[in-house]
Amino acid sequence: MTAQTFVALIDCNNYYASAERLFNPSIRRKAVAVLSNNDGCIVSRSEETKALGIPMGAPIHKFKALLTANDVAIFSSNYTLYNSISDRVHKTISQFVEDVEKYSIDEAFVSLDGFTHVSLYRHCRLIRATVLRNVGIPVCIGIAPTRTLAKLANWYAKKERRQIGVYILDSQEKINALLKWTKVEDIWGIGRKYAHLLNKYRIYTAWDLVHTPKDWIKKHLSVVGLRLVMELQGTICAELETEPAIRKCIGTAKSFGTPLSRRSDVGQALANYTALVAEKIRSQKSAAGQIHVFLQTNPFNTSDKQYYQSVTINLPVATSSTVELLYYADHALNRIWKQGYNFKKVGIQLQQLVDENKIQYGLYDQINREKQNNLMLAIDQINSAFGKKDIVKFARQGNTTSWKMKQEHLSPCYTTKLSDVLIIRA
Repeated sequence: MTAQTFVALIDCNNYYASAERLFNPSIRRKAVAVLSNNDGCIVSRSEETKALGIPMGAPIHKFKALLTANDVAIFSSNYTLYNSISDRVHKTISQFVEDVEKYSIDEAFVSLDGFTHVSLYRHCRLIRATVLRNVGIPVCIGIAPTRTLAKLANWYAKKERRQIGVYILDSQEKINALLKWTKVEDIWGIGRKYAHLLNKYRIYTAWDLVHTPKDWIKKHLSVVGLRLVMELQGTICAELETEPAIRKCIGTAKSFGTPLSRRSDVGQALANYTALVAEKIRSQKSAAGQIHVFLQTNPFNTSDKQYYQSVTINLPVATSSTVELLYYADHALNRIWKQGYNFKKVGIQLQQLVDENKIQYGLYDQINREKQNNLMLAIDQINSAFGKKDIVKFARQGNTTSWKMKQEHLSPCYTTKLSDVLIIRA
């Protein structure tokens, strides 16, 4: 193997919990748990919380007594804070390598091409130490010839080399040993259903999987599973994506903190979601030709009347203007609204996305598109300057919070809100 074939996965340790600890020294040595939307389930655990036997995704109400008895610090998900710190982590990483793929909020794949006269192990240890020193977030790094093997190396670094935090698969002997050590359910891309299937056929480890006939893999795990196995065997099947992929549809749907029955409250929620996805399609220089809106009650509340309805509207001209999209979203809600129900969720999806420079305009289109585009550009620039907050809003978005998700344990926005910035006194 040569240095030119290596890729590294840099993954933040217990990211949400680590981010909460960053500006709160009082919980540095305490167990920490971070909750999902509407404070429903535990989605991030510190090592101390894991040691209590609390599983990932556990409903908080089932473990409330255990959490209280062990004085676990509980937090609502603070996505504004997490995104801000994530940007700092990725910017720090980019100082050491040219090609970086921001895979998720707490993960990055990096290419180590060209590091022929540098020890990859020492270089990655320097990256890890710098991220910890400059940002305060602990990371682990797995280095290997393919992305899937790098994921396994990272997993091994977290489980068996946590104090060092770096593990490199630079020989076939190391790769073979790790494949034999890794259970199939711990392989990236093998879910619970596939793991059960593989175990049924006496395939228990990654080593067993790579020695399974390719025809069988393709038949039972599809082409995606075959590519995964080939990556475990050292064949590169997926290159780094240093530029975000252009998405074909963009949407959002969130449950309300409390059920809503008034049209005005649901309309405000939909307007805010619409403004959010409109900004997202503009960021990738796209326009939407179709809008899909749905509305539903809580299917788990059997004491309430149930209702679900959706509608799809084709737009006369593809657009990314929040002004237009708010109009069509409100029109869609009018078509599916039904009085007398307690609604739990509304959602919107912008579909049939096209390049903003390839829009087919209508013969009778009367909208001043240049004026709309300039307005959207100005709004995006202002909001971006203030940490991507919705400083400039439209009247339809309102100013009430009745529709917002429950966040009873929300921490301050230390890095994006002036009033939340820590004050250090001598």
